[in-house]
Amino acid sequence: MIVSLLFFVLITSTIVALLEIQIEGKNGWANKLPTWRIENRIVSFILGPYHPLTGYHFFLSLLVILFFHFPFFVGLPWSASFELKIFSMFFFFWIIEDFLWFVFNPNFGIGKFKKGEIPWHSRWFLRIPYSYYKFFVLSVILYWASYFV
Repeated sequence: MIVSLLFFVLITSTIVALLEIQIEGKNGWANKLPTWRIENRIVSFILGPYHPLTGYHFFLSLLVILFFHFPFFVGLPWSASFELKIFSMFFFFWIIEDFLWFVFNPNFGIGKFKKGEIPWHSRWFLRIPYSYYKFFVLSVILYWASYFV
């Protein structure tokens, strides 16, 4: 099951990354989009500094969560275990999607995926944005917990 879930996450994150490139262009984190923004300590703790919660990202996240819940709408019985797996994949999805946004974006590319080139990724550790570590740990914990509920 994990291989199928990871394949699904890879496909959906690729498509969403390509869509976001079309919407945002070179101005990541909805910087030039006409959307609301919330910046406070709670948002900074969850998303990281220079990552306001935007209406664009809020509703895109809701769409992705809803999409990931599709199996329940076609008859799969709800379970806490599968719900935790869904949220695990949701957080993993955003790591892959964000990275692919840089890989495929003609204004960035893999060569510019580094500290100093991306203002909304201000904290890095071992050449990886700090937020990726947070989301990865959360993803692993949720997936692991899915076997104990």
